[in-house]
Amino acid sequence: MALAEGGARFEDGSVRGLVGWVECVVEMFPSLPLESWRESKETLHRFLQVVGKVRLEASQRRNHWWNVPFHITGRGITTRPTGPYGGGDAFCVDFDFVAHRLVVRTLSGREVSFPLAGRSVAAFYADTVAALDALGIQARPQHPYPYDLPDAGRPFAEDEEHRSYDPAAVTRYWQVLTQVSLLLEEYAAGFSGKTSPVHHFWHTFDIAVTRFSGREVPVPPEADPVTREAYSQEVISAGFWFGDENVPAPAFYSYTAPEPADLTTRPLHPSAAQWSPNRGSHLALLTYEDARATPDPWTTVLDFYATAYRAGADLAAWDRTKECPDGITDPHLRP
Repeated sequence: MALAEGGARFEDGSVRGLVGWVECVVEMFPSLPLESWRESKETLHRFLQVVGKVRLEASQRRNHWWNVPFHITGRGITTRPTGPYGGGDAFCVDFDFVAHRLVVRTLSGREVSFPLAGRSVAAFYADTVAALDALGIQARPQHPYPYDLPDAGRPFAEDEEHRSYDPAAVTRYWQVLTQVSLLLEEYAAGFSGKTSPVHHFWHTFDIAVTRFSGREVPVPPEADPVTREAYSQEVISAGFWFGDENVPAPAFYSYTAPEPADLTTRPLHPSAAQWSPNRGSHLALLTYEDARATPDPWTTVLDFYATAYRAGADLAAWDRTKECPDGITDPHLRP
């Protein structure tokens, strides 16, 4: 084992340390079946959408909506600092999944926070607006309704149905999210072309990184504005989600858009991975439990992402010279 400050990493991938006088073990890819926290996930998903829509209104638009998602922190997730632009008191909103609080902070050092547990979506929305008001922040969701969820026609302010919040399950979600983000950072390092950040999308509740070929794609004007901006160029995405109505279990995934012909004839590794139909195209899928069952889940998932990427890149004739193992482009150091 290799010693680290406050703890040690063991051969099974776990990290053990002392919190107070209690020994804690963080398992690599701990179990988190959807049914074990479905109600809490549905509530949390809507909490994230409320704050995500504040970020959408307050941030500078970036290509492919890169300004919108959350980023991972050492205690949870954050909007990152945002508006106003051109001077003034910028702010950020953090979900603290250690203390289980929402924290709104300004550049001048002012702060308002409140607990996440015990609140309906309606109460969370009201408390978020009140926190913004107390700090003089004008940003508000332009459309304060859920996005692409079954109750998309009900305002956040009227949602008393979703009120479950299991702190232990939410902490586990954040731990899994963090571990997957580090894995995706390693995967992202292998491509020197245009690449998105590793980020957590609040509309679909997944975490992903996207590679771009550099070629533009004709997008029909009748497509919705989210799709037009997201898929204006050829992409191959790799990510993870926690399960939903379409894929009712946590899973690692990859897709190529536009999807080239014969994509599903290409092999995936490991053998448990498969091509799955999804809204008129296909996803490469490896369930979380199948990955966890392997001797080395980390390497298994990286291999899965690599085979899915090669399948799309080969068939769509991507420039494979942009691949850079270990993130190295220095010609004197590359093998």
